Amino acid sequence: AVADRLAARSSSIVGNGFAFASLKQGGEVVTWGDADFGGDSVAVEDRLAAGVKSIFGNEGAFAALKEAGEVVTWGDAGFGGDSSAVADRLAADISSIVGNRMAFAALKEAGEVVTWGDAVGGGDSSAVADRL
Repeated sequence: AVADRLAARSSSIVGNGFAFASLKQGGEVVTWGDADFGGDSVAVEDRLAAGVKSIFGNEGAFAALKEAGEVVTWGDAGFGGDSSAVADRLAADISSIVGNRMAFAALKEAGEVVTWGDAVGGGDSSAVADRL
């Protein structure tokens, strides 16, 4: 149960419009709330079991930054919970992530910006990619 997993120390908690994600001191992530919007992270729980250093949320999804620079996403696909289209670019060397209401942007160590989520909400940065 979530309550049992939350009994040990959490180092931070992030919420979105429908769910919460707690980062435990050992780098494990525990989620609860509306399953469709990130409250259920079972599809990626093996990747959230350890090594996470920070969590970011937007209105309906979450993104976790792992210590090795990898990004793990879950929640509603339209809000960026599905980052499979840019997964190869999120596999390593990410230094920071920011979310707005509908999308996420990640900054790579070399300065490249990677975006995903709702295209109109900023998830598609192809029109300005040469200026980023």
